[in-house]
Amino acid sequence: MTDKKLPNFKNFAGKILLGIDFGTKISGLATFKVGSDPYPTPYKGVKYLNDNDLVLKIFQVIQDESIDVVVLGLPLFSDGSESEMTKKVKGFGKLLQNKISPLKVYFQDETLSTFEAKDRMRKSPQYNFTVDLSKIDALSASIILEDFMAQTRQLAST
Repeated sequence: MTDKKLPNFKNFAGKILLGIDFGTKISGLATFKVGSDPYPTPYKGVKYLNDNDLVLKIFQVIQDESIDVVVLGLPLFSDGSESEMTKKVKGFGKLLQNKISPLKVYFQDETLSTFEAKDRMRKSPQYNFTVDLSKIDALSASIILEDFMAQTRQLAST
């Protein structure tokens, strides 16, 4: 991913981003060091027990990986309207923001990210051309980061 294709390259150059695909079973994580990594990389899936436990697990990753910016996927309907899950993710974003302040949590529309992840897996020898459910959430998180970098406007959780 080059700066010509990424409107946010200059805004986040040299920063390490953490993408989160929030889930009530598994939450996927991905990282991207803007300017060093060629593209966002799936990091891992984290088992979801409750919001507070997930915040602590993400906080540990933030410390371990020296994360500068957090991007949380926001599930919206295809028409842009919100669901109950959207409200849950927004609430989780506020909880996470309180824990990691002064770092910012940004929301990124994650519409069709899981569909895209499945499609990429089916087309990739890295995944043996099959959908690997144990890795899909982390791949979805990397797609969320790709979309975030391609956007011209971000929504902070503040």
